Formats: sequence, C-alpha cells, structure tokens
Amino acid sequence: MTRTKQITDALERYFTEAGLRPGDKLPPERELSRILGCSRETLRRALAELEMRGDLWRHVGQGTFLGARPSGHPVRDAILVQGATPLQLMQARMTIEPSVAADAAALASPAQIEWLNDLIARGRAATTRSECEQLDAAFHRAIAEVTGNPILLGLLDYLTGVRRHAAWQREWEQTYRRLGVSTFTTFHSEQHAEVVNCIARGAGDEAATAMRLHLETIFDAMKGGAADPLGSPFR
Repeated sequence: MTRTKQITDALERYFTEAGLRPGDKLPPERELSRILGCSRETLRRALAELEMRGDLWRHVGQGTFLGARPSGHPVRDAILVQGATPLQLMQARMTIEPSVAADAAALASPAQIEWLNDLIARGRAATTRSECEQLDAAFHRAIAEVTGNPILLGLLDYLTGVRRHAAWQREWEQTYRRLGVSTFTTFHSEQHAEVVNCIARGAGDEAATAMRLHLETIFDAMKGGAADPLGSPFR
C-alpha cells in the first residue's frame, strides 16, 4: 500500500471519527497533516484522490469541504447560458494552460513530479471514459497546484467545472468513441508525459509548447480532424 493510499484511508477514518458531515469544512492543511502525521505534500495527494472520487471539493480562498461539489455556480452557469461551446472551452484552455505549465517548470519539487507521473500511469491504465476524464482533470489541476498560485488554481477549477456540463460530456463521449480507448489513453498519456518531462527539466518554454500541442491535439480530435493523434510531434 502506498503512502498516499494510507493517508487517503486515514482521512476517511478521520471524517467519521470527527463527525464531519457533507458540506462541513475540513481543518486547514497544516492541522490535518499534523493530525495524520504526514507531510503536506502527501496530504495534498490524498485530498486530490478524494476530490477525484467526488468525496470532497475545494474552493480556492475558502477551503476544502466534505461531499460532492454543489451543482450551482452562478458565474459559470451564466456563461454557459450565453452559449459557450466545448470548442470555446478548449480555446480558453489553450490560452491559459501553457503558461501554467511554464510556471510549474520553475517551481516543481521532486515529490510533485512523482505525483504527476503517478497520475500519468493511472491514466494509461484507465479503461473507461469517465476514469480517463477524472484522471485527466486531476493531472491538469495538479500542474496548477505546483505553481502555488490560487488564481491559476481557481481558473483550472472553473474550467473543470465547465467540463461537467452536458454539452462537454456529449462532445467528449463522441471523441472518445471515435478514437477508441486504446488510442485515446496512449496519446493522452504520452503527451502528458512529455509535459512532465519538460517540467522536471525546468524547461518552461518547452513545457508551454508541449502543453499547447497536447491541447491542440484534443481540440482537433473534438473537431473530427485528428483521426490519427498518434501522429503528433510526440511520436
């Protein structure tokens, strides 16, 4: 059993023993790491695991809360009502996330690189669309976490929230089915690995380029113009 799994299990026991209910705010990371006897880095991995499973959610600037994220989000819903499309979401990501990857390259610790590589390995082993998407969202959020910038992290959380919308889910399902699980997980994992390799070397410009190419590949696939994403520059 990995250390992250041990702390994930310990967190779940703590929630029960402390009598926490859905919607309750968790103690600060510093206090939780003291209670559980672990580093804050390991704690963050465990929290990310529980968030990915839908057992808790984080609001930048307000804290971490037990239970599923509330469905209502006035600003996000207003934008969706105005007709934002999945492709426009990808365009926004192509504007924001390359810079996030570049910043991460200047700041990533060995433990954070290990965590990113662990997410890649799990993504490579994914067998369902839902699992692929959960791990993909966790990977991109983890890169934003490396920056330590709550504004960037908030933007990534916002974009992830938009991805839960029905229009995105329909588009994602079509792309996933068109490419097939094997092709999808292979090119996704290889491109994620290239981003992390650049971050690990501290190569900010290369990390930005790798992230941009990755998102452009997804963008093209969603448009139906990337029948062979494995022909990307990372092959």
